[in-house]
Amino acid sequence: MDSRCSSSVDSRLNCRGAGSLNARLESYEAGEKTCISAVRRTFCLFVTFDLLFISLLWIIELNVNGGIAKQLNIEVLHYDYHASFFDIYLLAVFRFASLILAYAVCRLNHWWAIAVTTAVCSAFLIIKVILSKLLSQGAFGYLLPISSFILAWLQTWLLDFKVLPQEAQDRLRFLSIMDAVDRAPLLPSEGQFYSPPESLADSDEELAAKVDPEKELV
Repeated sequence: MDSRCSSSVDSRLNCRGAGSLNARLESYEAGEKTCISAVRRTFCLFVTFDLLFISLLWIIELNVNGGIAKQLNIEVLHYDYHASFFDIYLLAVFRFASLILAYAVCRLNHWWAIAVTTAVCSAFLIIKVILSKLLSQGAFGYLLPISSFILAWLQTWLLDFKVLPQEAQDRLRFLSIMDAVDRAPLLPSEGQFYSPPESLADSDEELAAKVDPEKELV
């Protein structure tokens, strides 16, 4: 009787544990479908920071070199590849739009999108520094292209060495848990071994054995 009670209690606990585990897995699957991982959110925040930082530097450059309205007229309306910083700002907008679309909206799990943006930005900045006259325009001639170049490669490092490996580990851990849950009903747990019920034939024989001594006594 005690063994049956303990086995029933163990079975209830196992059922509760399996139920809670299944609930956690369902919540994990729902979370994967509705939101992005914490490390990917960090990457998206860094991409946003890239755009804001380059925009801030460009606004400061416009204000320092004669006023925002005047410099916008010179650098945007009368754009000159050799002297304008407007294309570096557009490069930051291109990085932001491409990476947010690829890794926040479409949620890609591959590095090809950031490889394209980093290659385009690096090639453009190197050619601009060689052919343009930015280096003769003071500190911003150095600061804007160098900052844009470094931020583009920091984004590549963050995605390739932090975001994608971490998410791959999370998926493998989730698949291993799912595999364990699928195999769990096939494996008996401790305390779930039941003795077979006594057969009717055995009970009849024992009853006859009890009745025979009484007949002999009579």
